[in-house]
Formats: sequence, structure tokens, C-alpha cells
Amino acid sequence: MQFKTFDIIPHDTKFDFVGKRHIAVALSLIANLAVIVFSLNAVHGLNFGVDFAGGTEMEVKFDRGVDAADIRRSVEELGFKDASVQTYGPESEHSYLIRVGRIALMSQDDVNRVIQAVKAKLPVSGEPHFNSEVGDKIDFQFTRNPTSDELRAVVESTGVKVREVREEAGLTAGTRSFAVITQGIRDKVENELQAKFSDAKPDVRRVEYVGPAVGRELRNQGFKAILYAMGLIVIYVGLRFDFRFSPGVIIALLHDAIITLGYFAFSGREFNLTAVAVILTVVGYSVNDTVVVYDRIRENQAKLKGKNLADLVNLSINEVLGRTFLTSFATALSLVGLLIYGVGTIFDFSAAMLIGIISGTYSTWFIAAPMTIWLEERAEKKKAAAPRPHEAQAKSV
Repeated sequence: MQFKTFDIIPHDTKFDFVGKRHIAVALSLIANLAVIVFSLNAVHGLNFGVDFAGGTEMEVKFDRGVDAADIRRSVEELGFKDASVQTYGPESEHSYLIRVGRIALMSQDDVNRVIQAVKAKLPVSGEPHFNSEVGDKIDFQFTRNPTSDELRAVVESTGVKVREVREEAGLTAGTRSFAVITQGIRDKVENELQAKFSDAKPDVRRVEYVGPAVGRELRNQGFKAILYAMGLIVIYVGLRFDFRFSPGVIIALLHDAIITLGYFAFSGREFNLTAVAVILTVVGYSVNDTVVVYDRIRENQAKLKGKNLADLVNLSINEVLGRTFLTSFATALSLVGLLIYGVGTIFDFSAAMLIGIISGTYSTWFIAAPMTIWLEERAEKKKAAAPRPHEAQAKSV
């Protein structure tokens, strides 16, 4: 039994990719500049998630389905502007991820009032410590050991509610340390949800907090990871083929990374560690696609010596056109399923990946290889313009 085969892309295509490179490069420049400008904080900026901007993330489970927009509205009424609420896990579980930026629930006046009250009634040693970036926690040291209830009573006498008084090891000999944890973001959000959705029985399952300093560090490390990955890929391409091909690769990779970034910039979707993972994946996919074309160019250079480089590039791209198209199409199909059924982070990952794959295929055809031709032509012109050795010698005589 023999199955019939069919070709979506005919074998003998003769598309002039190189001839269209000027139009393609112009369009790509416009698209890349638009993304870069739009991503600047002064213009619009990226919507950095809790990972990068700092804040609190809570997983809340309800007994029944609740509209995410109603949850967001309730949270924002507490003063948390731009709160993010996403379905977490299967919809049948009615779980949501609530992300809020960091806001100071305790003013400096509240902190001063608490410190003065504790100093007046208990033997405080040294200066109590409060860090607004960590928030909701004041550290005290005492020369003798007060009870937790005693300390809690003094703090609550100032009007500040206390969630926990935790005894810790003393920082210096002969002292005792206590951390007074006041009611924080978790309590505030949880109480509001209990009041608004009491019949749905909200249950806070998990709370994670990322400080602004840690967020900035994660963001810087994320961008560095992308640059390091691109640098190593360029070195690999240079060693695997020829360093003449490397500039084309780095321009194509930058192009794909920026276009993928554009999804997060223009959609306003959260840019977080998952977004960095998407860009790294797109960069890896794009270089794989480009390497296939470069490999064919190198093979054809050996077989068809003397042939014009532009014709070689066109021939090579057309020869692997079907393979490139079908590989991209098959990968995109798997992402379409995730786009239909995925929510939250899964949806963003799939959508950004789909854009990255389309961009990667396009840049292989119209940016990477044609860019190599342009660089070759420039090198040839420079070489032709340079004086020949005997001419230089004659001038010196």
C-alpha cells in the first residue's frame, strides 16, 4: 500500500527574496523602532509584572465561579491600582492569581507613633527598624524580655492592628529581639474578598512577595540572559560556518527578540520571567531556522563555484522553502491549541511564541541571508577602492 504525498510548497520555486530585501529591511526597521519607542517609559513602557516591578502575588480559591473583573474591581477599590487578576489552573477549580504592586500600608506617622508608644512602656535597646520596601514589620530589641502579649497590647493601643508578634534571636548579647508584623496586604485583600464574595468562600492558598530591589535585579539578569544567549549563538555560527555570517545572524536575532517584545508592549500584557523565557525560546528557534539556510548556502557555494552570491542565496532559500514552511507551520499548530484553551501565562506564552515564530521565519528569508549579501558587497567595494600593493609602492617611491 502506497500513500499519496503532496507538496504545499512546490520544489522548483523561484521567489526573489534577495530582490525584496530593501522593502523588507525598511518595514522591519519601522516595526522595530515602533516597538523600541513604545517600550520606553517616557512614551508608554512595559507592564512589568510582580517578578520585575516588585509586589505581592496571591493565589485565591473560591467555591464557585467568580468574575475576574469583579475581583479586580474589589482589589482596586482598596487602593491597589493596576491590579492583575488571572484564572489559575482549570476553570473548574475557580482559582485566581491576584497580583498587586507594592503600596505602603503604614505611613511614617504610624511607625513613629508605634515606636514612641513602645519606647515609653518597654525597655527598648537601640533604634527600632522599619523598612518600607519590606513593610508591615517593625523590629525591636529589648534589654529584658517582654511577653508577646505585652508588646502586642502596646502596639494595638496606638490603633495599629497586629497580625503576629514573633520572637527572634537577639542581635547583641543580653538583648531580646521581636518582630511586630502588622496587618498587611494579604489581610487587607483577604478581608475585602470575604466581605464581597462571602458566599463563594474565598481561601488564600499562597502569598509571595517580591521586593522592588529584587525585582530590579531579576529584570537586569533577565535582559543579560538574553544578550548572553545571543552572543554565544553568534560565536557558534561564526565557528560553525564563517564569521562573515555572524552579523546577519545577530541582526536577525535582535529583530525577532524586539518583535516578540512588541507583543507585550502593544498588548499591555504582563512582562515577567515567562516573557524572558519566550524571547529566549524564540531566539533559539530563529537561529535554528537560519542555520538551515546558511548550511544550504555553504553547500551550494562549494557546488556552484563562480555563481553570484545573491543568486546562491535565492537558490538556497528556495531549496529549503518547503522544509522551513512546514516546520514553522507544525510548530504554530501546537501553539494554536494552547491559544484556544490556555489562559493567563499560558496564553501569553503561546501568543508571543506564535509571533516570534512568524518573525523568525520572515527574518531568515528577508533579513539574515540578504544582510550577509549586503555586508559582502560592502567588503568587496571597500577592497576595490583600496590601493593595490604595487600602486601603493609606486606612490611611496
